[in-house]
Parts: sequence; structure tokens; C-alpha cells
Amino acid sequence: MAETPGNTETTETSGGAALLRTPLFERHVEAGAKLASFSGWEMPIEYAGGGVLAEHKAVREAVGVFDVSHLGKARVAGPGAAAFVNATLTNDLGRVSPGQAQYTLCCDESGGVVDDLIAYLYGDDDVFLVPNAANTAEVVRRLAAAAPPGLTVTNLHEAYGVLAVQGPRAPEVLAALGLPTEGDYMSFRDAEWKGRPVVVCRSGYTGERGYELLPRWGDAVELWDALVAAAAGLGGRPCGLGARDTLRTEMGYPLHGQDLSLSISPVRARSGWAVGWGKEAFWGREALLAERAAGATHLLWGLKATDRGIPRPHMRVLDAAGADVGEVTSGTFSPTLRLGIGLALLDRSVSEGDEVGVDVRGRRSTMTVVRPPFVPSSPK
Repeated sequence: MAETPGNTETTETSGGAALLRTPLFERHVEAGAKLASFSGWEMPIEYAGGGVLAEHKAVREAVGVFDVSHLGKARVAGPGAAAFVNATLTNDLGRVSPGQAQYTLCCDESGGVVDDLIAYLYGDDDVFLVPNAANTAEVVRRLAAAAPPGLTVTNLHEAYGVLAVQGPRAPEVLAALGLPTEGDYMSFRDAEWKGRPVVVCRSGYTGERGYELLPRWGDAVELWDALVAAAAGLGGRPCGLGARDTLRTEMGYPLHGQDLSLSISPVRARSGWAVGWGKEAFWGREALLAERAAGATHLLWGLKATDRGIPRPHMRVLDAAGADVGEVTSGTFSPTLRLGIGLALLDRSVSEGDEVGVDVRGRRSTMTVVRPPFVPSSPK
């Protein structure tokens, strides 16, 4: 993967803080997008002519194209890079081979989650990382501080764009551009489009079959235009972060800062599958092993409304007697189910199938405790 510098534009908020812009900002403006601040970036929430519901439906039934270039990019390179990453991040990089990507977590020594990210394994001496936008600098700082001599940890946040093509017709969109569509889930390959390098990964954050493309920052606009044009001919459309949130919530996928955080460990969030418990070392190992052995006091569950209530983050969850048993971490209206759904950190006394109440602005809304996903998933 060639490295090229970015040229990030910024804008000022009313409070004076600078917001970063992806290379596609002008395209979003031209498409009538509703823009908002997200993790320090001015990002499209939804587009004119449809909105979140139409964009969500497009991804579930056809295909949607997302600009997620705000996501971080970093590289760990040098002799033993993969072994170093494996000794710091939670998942076992030894389970995958070069050309495969892996979901993993960066934890602190208390077991709290600094970030969740994707690791692209190029080889023993080269690992490419995609953290969340707001956490990129901290992840890079921690890795750089711990790296032994001979290893470099480079923040490439603005060297690459990230475009997600998601939905059952996503392979047709890539095929129309001559991009590769084969490969197992979470595999990736270096490809070319019009002679320009682009990484194609069989991954996504929607629960549908899809791809995440990493072009060079300066190539992102032309590639976006081609993807959106191809998607339009298949019943697809550009999609904003609003639909990205409803889609991921229907899958029960966690969002860092809400369902994973420094106070919500992988054990609490039921993300233990992304922890290499048998590894000799990773950040937070002793604390997480102790928490798993003792049993977490709270666990992440799904909530499905049985009335018209819609759960939102920080709403209190109550048992039948009105006692406080937890808090909603993520919540939304499910366009697929046409009802309120959410994720909540609940006391261990709560079990699947229990009926609980959620304090929705002073009114008790009745919800059932379930295990996500809320709708069938078919990313593979």
C-alpha cells in the first residue's frame, strides 16, 4: 500500500473548534446532505431525496455507498511488527494469515477499551490498522510508546479515504468498476482502479455482504463518483452516518464511546470473542482475566420495544418493581422492524426474555430483553 499525504480541509464551528472534512465534502454538499459534527469531522448524516429510512432500506435490499474516510489509518512496520501488535491488542493475530483482516481491541491496563479497530495483516513485518477517528492519535501514541527499536508506528489518518459499499448487490457495483469481488469474509487484497491503487476488503458495519475500499486520499472523489453511479443503476444510493447507525444497531454491533469504552470492558460488552484469552500478553490481560473469572457485574443485552417507545443512550432501565437495573447505551428506531430497539448494560440479575421498563422522558416504556442481532445477518 503506497503512502501519500492527505490534504484535509477544515471548517470552523460556532464555538471556534475546527472540523475536519473528508475529500468528498463538496460531493456531500452537492447531494444536499445534512451535515453534522462527528468525532471532529463534518460528516453527512443523511442525503436529500430520501433520508435515513430510504438509505437504510437501500442497504438491506440493494446497495448503499458510504463515505467513512474519517476513520483512522495507521501502520506498524519493521521486524516483528505482527508479533508486537499481537502482544498489545486483544485478538490473536496468529489466527489469521497475510491477506486477512481482524477485528480487535486496544485496552488499557484496567481492561477498559481505548478503541476497537480493524487490523490488516500484510505480513510478519507489516500491519495496517483502521481505528475510530477520535481515537486514532491515542492508539498511535500508545503503540509508538511501547514499540521496540526498529519498529515504526505511523499515523496515516489523512493518506487514505475509506468508502464502504454495503448490501446484497454490492458485488455488482464493484464488478461494474472492474474491482475484485471474490474472497472470504474479512479478507483483503491490493487492487487497481484506472491504474490507481485501492485496497479492497470484504468487511463492513451493516450486517450485509459488502466491501470497504481504501483508495489514496486524492483518488477518493473519482472513485466515489463511479461507485455512486454504478449503485444508482442497481437501486442503490449514497448513505450517511444516520443509516450507518440504524444498520449497525439492528446487528447489535457496538459503537465505541457508547457500547464499548474505558468503563465498558470487552467482558461486559460480550466482546470476549475478540480477545485471545490464551495469549501470553496483551494490554489489559490480567484485569480482563480476573473480570471473566469473577463474572462481570453488568452485561450488554438487546432491548426490543413492545410499545411505541424508542430507547436512547443514557435512559435508565427498570425491573418490574421499578428498581434500577441498568442503562441504555445505544438506541434507535429500527426501520426493518418498525419499532424501537437498543443495547443496554444490565445487571446480571436480568435474563433473556425478561420484561423491563425504560424511562423514556418520564414515561415507562415496556421492552423485552433479547440477544442481538435484531434482524438476520448475512455479511459473509
